[in-house]
Amino acid sequence: MENSSLKIEIDSLPISLKKEVADFVAFLKKKNKRNTTINQREFGYAKGKIKLSKDFDEPLAIFNEYI
Repeated sequence: MENSSLKIEIDSLPISLKKEVADFVAFLKKKNKRNTTINQREFGYAKGKIKLSKDFDEPLAIFNEYI
């Protein structure tokens, strides 16, 4: 439906129904805003924020009896 024909349809409604249309439009805007606020994760965003110790790959002392 084109904007002009949609406006004509809305203009032909009684005032009480125009208020319902306005409420529905507000609801749709709010619903759309919630869905668009989810941001995609950026690759490499946490780079440099996590540090591993130099002996990360070394066996743990508590497992020495199993070696």
